[in-house]
Amino acid sequence: MLDTNVILHDAQCIFKFQEHDIALPITVLEELDRFKKGDNDLHFQARKFLRSLDELACDVMSDEGASLGEGLGRIRVLMSLPFRQADEVLLGDTVDHRILKTALAVASLESATDVTLVTKDTNLRLKSKAFGLVAQDYNNDKIRHLDDLYTGRRFVDDVSSETIAAIYDCEAGVARHDLKSIETPLGNENFILRNGSRSVLATYDAVEERFRRVEASQCFGIRPRNAEQSFAINALTDSQIRLVTLSGKAGSGKTLLSLAAGLACESEYRQVLLARPIVPLSNRDLGFLPGDAHAKIEPYMQPLFDNLSVLKHGNPGSQALVAQMLEDERLQITPLAYIRGRSLQQTYFIVDEAQNLTPHEVKTIITRAGEGTKIVLTGDLQQIDHPYLDSASNGLTYVINRMRGQQLYAHVTLEKGVRSELSEVASNLL
Repeated sequence: MLDTNVILHDAQCIFKFQEHDIALPITVLEELDRFKKGDNDLHFQARKFLRSLDELACDVMSDEGASLGEGLGRIRVLMSLPFRQADEVLLGDTVDHRILKTALAVASLESATDVTLVTKDTNLRLKSKAFGLVAQDYNNDKIRHLDDLYTGRRFVDDVSSETIAAIYDCEAGVARHDLKSIETPLGNENFILRNGSRSVLATYDAVEERFRRVEASQCFGIRPRNAEQSFAINALTDSQIRLVTLSGKAGSGKTLLSLAAGLACESEYRQVLLARPIVPLSNRDLGFLPGDAHAKIEPYMQPLFDNLSVLKHGNPGSQALVAQMLEDERLQITPLAYIRGRSLQQTYFIVDEAQNLTPHEVKTIITRAGEGTKIVLTGDLQQIDHPYLDSASNGLTYVINRMRGQQLYAHVTLEKGVRSELSEVASNLL
């Protein structure tokens, strides 16, 4: 039995429960009716689901429900069913309580059938469990533990001095079979190879099956301060890698490195496009803002302007370049609200705060990539302002989990904060 929030999260959820049957309380359809008009992703998911259900139901849906397809179960809509024991405990006739009562009634009437309530509402799951009814979160696009998430780099100790020297001396790197201690390296995965006091940074080329050296090179006036930043700059400036994700805590340099790399590579692209989802701190809207569209989004885009200012002052020769790019509209800062339907050709596209995007929104953004386009997603998995997402179910986590190992994809987790000593202490202790 599905709650409304599961459908609003993923309109295709009914096709992801294998052979199990699905029941929808009619209260869910009533709630979806309120979401069918609008431009947000929630409204899109509601409309998409209702169309799918209408096609499955044909002219009329029988008591047995409609088939979801070969190898799948059936789906049916249930009238709201009363459950007297719940009436005595639950206060108020809310939508959640109607869904819970219907699930309890079905479990009571169909005792031979295992009934599970699937909802992303933690409180509703707890109420369901209090009544002895099994309740679960929707985990199809969610990782089990954040600690298991791909970090994009590995430490390897006791590497022979000859191998480290070969990586330093040979531009082509060393073959995979020369580093047998590394099991199943992934495409564009990064390695810190050590032997006592000597070490080297390397990345794995899955096409050539070779480990190549990563140099700590300067990028548009920005010099990497640690190994992870070196890995990030290498991925951000590699034209063969078309999708890069950077995760890390506040002040680790995600946005600054991405902007620096985009400006350093500007001659290879028609434009550098910067964007971020408009989700204010704690999801509290600023309310009506005067001015044109540019003036309205400026408060939300200020972090991008701040990083751009750092680059302009850190690299004196860049001010004229940035000014010219802004004037020619080759450097644009834009919201993500109107990205659907666009086709981005030969664009360096940076999406900041991607942890506030849903998996569906991230898919929409990445599929906008045309020929020659590179997309960079950055975000802090611990700072999520979207009310319906968490560190395990947001769009950035989803991409990292699904794209790992792909030849055109690279990921780097930035561990250390470099903004300031105060920022690092606050990030660790508060």
